[in-house]
Parts: sequence; structure tokens; C-alpha cells
Amino acid sequence: MLRSCTCGDLRIDNVSQNVTLAGWVQKTRKMGGMTFVDLRDRYGVTQLVFNNDVNEELCERANKLGREYVIQIKGIVSERSNKNANIPTGDIEIIVDEMNLLNSSAVPPFTIEDNTDGGDDIRMQYRYLDLRRNNVRSNMELRHKIAFETRRFLDAENFLEVETPILIKSTPEGARDFVVPSRMNPGEFYALPQSPQLFKQLLMVSGFDRYFQIAKCFRDEDLRADRQPEFTQIDCEMTFVEQEDVLNMFEKLMRHLFKYVKNVDFDGAFPRMTWEDAMNFYGSDKPDIRFDMKFVEIKDLTTGYNFPVFDSADYVAGICATGCASYTRKQIDQLTDFVKRPQIGAKGLVYVKYEQDGSVKSSVDKFYAPEVIKGWLERFDAKPGDLVLILCGEKRKTQKQLCELRLEMGSKMGLRDKDTFAPLWVIDFPLFEWDEDSQRFYAMHHPFTMPNPDDISLLDTDPGSVRAWAYDMVINGVELGGGSIRIHDGALQKRMFQLLGFSDEQAQDQFGFLMDAFKYGAPPHGGLAFGLDRLVSMFAGLDTIRDCIAFPKNNSGRDVMNDAPSKIDDAQLKELFLELNLPAQD
Repeated sequence: MLRSCTCGDLRIDNVSQNVTLAGWVQKTRKMGGMTFVDLRDRYGVTQLVFNNDVNEELCERANKLGREYVIQIKGIVSERSNKNANIPTGDIEIIVDEMNLLNSSAVPPFTIEDNTDGGDDIRMQYRYLDLRRNNVRSNMELRHKIAFETRRFLDAENFLEVETPILIKSTPEGARDFVVPSRMNPGEFYALPQSPQLFKQLLMVSGFDRYFQIAKCFRDEDLRADRQPEFTQIDCEMTFVEQEDVLNMFEKLMRHLFKYVKNVDFDGAFPRMTWEDAMNFYGSDKPDIRFDMKFVEIKDLTTGYNFPVFDSADYVAGICATGCASYTRKQIDQLTDFVKRPQIGAKGLVYVKYEQDGSVKSSVDKFYAPEVIKGWLERFDAKPGDLVLILCGEKRKTQKQLCELRLEMGSKMGLRDKDTFAPLWVIDFPLFEWDEDSQRFYAMHHPFTMPNPDDISLLDTDPGSVRAWAYDMVINGVELGGGSIRIHDGALQKRMFQLLGFSDEQAQDQFGFLMDAFKYGAPPHGGLAFGLDRLVSMFAGLDTIRDCIAFPKNNSGRDVMNDAPSKIDDAQLKELFLELNLPAQD
């Protein structure tokens, strides 16, 4: 071994021991006839001491060390006179009597410290250097800890870890597939799995009873802070269960992880909220319930006062920001600009200030008398000192806009503490969602989701009102996981495909293997998948999942470190029987 211990091992009890360390040079400092070197590895930092009076040649070599040089040293552990309480090894240092240069280093393109001077682009280009930083590496260690503990928990609950294929058949619905041409089958393509959905259902038909997999998944979709083209799911499935069984099992898993990783206990059962209530009160199917500020509808209190904006609106609603009546006109103008941003799309913002003296001041004073506006305040249960913010328009669109405004106010008011966790089950999702462009229903989750048995009679007459046995786990406004009870009856599955516009031939072509499997005693089953990347990101307090993935893609789906995706040469294209038809260049 090139080392007898790591750079994080040594303590005051090790004083006078001869040790061998190896690692990277974090920094060097020359003070008189002494040179101090901070040596770093994955486990910590240890201070090395080179004394010019004792070994001039060795000290001169130490003075030539640059950042990120890789060295091995031998020496004696000594108690530090100026202890450093900020690091675990801060009580000791190594008096070096031998040093071997294992490798030199070019000058790094950014400082490899927690507070680095490297921007996102340069850090992603040199990701292997970025991973040396403590805060990035600690995210990888946290990811390992969560994955390992998840496996341990599920194993204790009799789940079997089973790997499912990466090269599969492309199926419609959901996001776009990444496709892979097959050289051995000219003109045919594999797809990379968006999830192991069909295979885990087949495992339930196979009698495996309880399956899980920490599975790599792929979706060709536009990226954002919590999306990557390849991501990882904690994918689980169970047989002979109803919705309540699944919720109880995976609430138990989440409680276990929060206790194990964050030492956080939750009081009582996780609250349940229907999808309809989530949309009506929060404008989102993943509401952040760390704070209240629910939507309040006031359309009935605003109509008939000759204010065309409200009179013509399908929906008028708002939020009450406690204690914010002191907001200045400039602050309210900033909120107006916020909701008018193109990605939000509101046309304006109406405000009502409920002053401490009981008077009201509003941006629509000339249309509504004070007693009318006070009626609004009563509906909002507003108190003196509160600020009411109102939007209007088409219902669903305005609810989404109001959701963004609510989250913005929650941030401004300090109500979104990353160390506070508010879990929630969202249930009773619609089974279908209507698409105006194609004039057809799509499955809100996927075509294999079981309708709520109470609503099956509505499938033919009012499919838009059918609820699904589907559920999402939401914490702090982040959808950490979701799943459903699956259809296990072949006749009902066929009916589902028909409602989604599949002909019998199309359904057989795409999903025939699943339909055939259902002929052989398919048990009732259901499951759930957690997003591992999102879970780690939440535990780490990150705003993006990128820093909890070892080698992520940027917002354009590129790996700027190895320049992927990249072109392939003509010989490879010929082998795959492919020709390129690229868009014309401007």
C-alpha cells in the first residue's frame, strides 16, 4: 500500500506514530524556514510540516509543489501548536522526513475548494476536477448512503432486486424515446426505457411478488433544474395490494430514509390531498405545504361593478400574504413584472392593502367601494397588516400563474426553509387528460393505470371525470415519487387502449406481449417509483439535481466534458443502414 492511513484518520491519540500518507496538494504556505502543505484525499485534510533547518533539500522540494500535485509522504505525527478546530485532524500535523512525487499537475482551470471561482460551464467541462471538491463529493457520498439504505430497507421487506433490459421496444405515450439502431436488424430500432414499467408488471405476473430496482431511465425531453435526459429511479412493484398498502409501505420507506439520513421524524401519518384540491387551493399537483396561503376564489364578489377585467374573466382568485401590507409601490410593481414574465404569462396583478389602521388601499379603488373590497378581505380572512394579491383569467391557466406567485411570496417571506420538510400524498388524479390540439384523451400517467373502481361506469359516458388509482409523494413542492395500482384484467386493459385511440391492431403491435401475459393469471398489483436524483438533491439542500449526479448533462442535453452527443463517421452509418437528413443551415 502507498499509505498507512488516510488524510482524515489521524487524531491526537496518534501522536508519535510513524505514518505514510498519499493525496493531493490542496495548498502550500511558506513561513520563514518552515513550509506547510495541506494534503487532501477523499477522507479529509492533514497538515504537513517541512523544516528547512532539519532538511533543506526536502523543504526546497516542498516549496516547488503546486496545487493538485500527487505526493506520498512519510513522517511522524505531532501535536499542533496552533490547532484548527474547523477540521477533524486539526489537533495534529505530520513532521515530514520523506516525500515522493507521484504525479505533477497542470494549473487547474478553477480553484478546487468549496467556494470555487469556477462557473457552471467550466466546472462541467472539467467535472473530474469538480468532483474533488468536498461539497460535490459529499453529494455522491450521500447518494451512495441513500441507495445503500434503500436496498437494506427493501430487502428486509422481502423485495427482490431484479435488473430489467436497457434495450427495449419503443412504445407511444409519455415523453419521446431515445432510440438505438440495430445493426443486426436493419431498419429496426431499440428504445432506451423511460421506466421499467412493462417489465416490472411482467415480473408480478411471474410471481416475484415484490420487486425493486435502482434503475437507469431515459427521456428525450426539454431539461430544467430537476430533469436530466438520463436519471435514476428507485423502482418498486408489489402484488396482491390495494392503494392503501402501497402508500403505507413507501411512506414507511420515506420515514426510514429521513430518520437515517437527516435524523428527521414526522409526526402522524402523511396528509392526503386530492388532485382536485391541490389544483384548486395551490394551482399545482405538487403543492408546497410548508406554508399556507391557499387560493381564495372571489369571482362572485367582483362581478357587476363595471370592471371589465374581472367581469370578463372565467376565474378570479388570490392569496393573502400575512403582514405584507407594508410593501411599497416599487415592491408591488416588481411582483407585477414577475407574473407578467413570458414563462408565467399573467396580464397584470391586482392588490389590496389592509392597513394597520383598518383602512384599505387597492389598485382597483375607482371601481369598487371600500365596503365591497372589505367583503373580499373577509373572504380571505385577512387581518390588518395583510396584503391580498389577485389574478384572473381562464381557470387552469390562472391557477398555475397564481401558484408561481404564491411560491415567490413564500420565498420572499422566508417560508420555504430547506431544513423544514412537509410530506404529502396527492391522490385521486384524473385517469385521462384532454388534448385540444389532437382532440383526444391521453393517459395522465400511463395506459396501465387502474381506474378507481367507483368510476369505471363512467369510462364510456364521461371519461374525463374518471379518477385513477394513482398517487404521488410530494415533499416541499417536489414530486419525489409516483405510482399507481395497475390494470391486471386483460379486458379492462383492452378497453383502456380503445379509449386512448388505439386500434386492436395497434394495441397488439405495441403491447401484445403484456396482453398475452394477462391471459395467464395476472395478479392484482401496483407500485411506485421514487426519483433518486431528486431525493438526494432534497437531502443535500440543492436547487438542481445536477450536483448529485457524477457526470451530468447541461441544459442542452450535452456532456461538455466528453463532448457528447457527437457525430459518427460514414462507416458507422453505413453499418447501421442509416442516412442523415439534416436541417438546412441558416
